[in-house]
Amino acid sequence: MRFVRFRMLVCAAILVAPSVAMADDAAEQMVQDALPVMHYTCASIAEEADGDEAFVVEVVGKMTALSLYNRQINIEDHATTDEEKAQLREAFIAALSEGCAADKDALLGGVVDNAVKTTLGL
Repeated sequence: MRFVRFRMLVCAAILVAPSVAMADDAAEQMVQDALPVMHYTCASIAEEADGDEAFVVEVVGKMTALSLYNRQINIEDHATTDEEKAQLREAFIAALSEGCAADKDALLGGVVDNAVKTTLGL
């Protein structure tokens, strides 16, 4: 099942997400990097990636970074140990998988943002 594979790929994306607020220039660059990928749906990212796991991780990582920045979230405020971070990753993956399973045509950026919100209890 593509969503199971997708779920596994996202785990790495969490590791590349920023954990602190960025300076304005860095934030603007992050937005510019994310804009070209914001059109993906859960289904279209899997189709476009065609097995390229690095592509999926890169796209989800950009979307996750943008969500964390927009919500001014510092992951260190929610998890400081490796175990706590692993638990957050698992919760994020579950929320992302549920969101995509519920609507494969949902915009991935919205599913990612909802997964961030759900994972952190916001």
